[in-house]
Amino acid sequence: MTLDPPFAVAPHLPLGLAPKGFSGRIHSICVQDSQGQLPAAEMERRLIELGFIEGAQVQILHEGLFGRDPIAVRINGATVALRRREAMAILTE
Repeated sequence: MTLDPPFAVAPHLPLGLAPKGFSGRIHSICVQDSQGQLPAAEMERRLIELGFIEGAQVQILHEGLFGRDPIAVRINGATVALRRREAMAILTE
């Protein structure tokens, strides 16, 4: 017989998959080379400069009408617009 842990560990949700109204904290940034036109290191640097750092509060305020893109995100009191494919690099909890 195996015992279940007292709590379930949820996987980290990419911000790009989160619905409007989502609120959480940033766990990490994980940029894949195929996620955009910029090299992975440059995309990671830009996201960090915008305030997407570990532990920061994040909330999705609005999403575009067509394809739900772009999204308006509140990050530590500032509002930033991101494409969903860029937001896929931001892992939340």
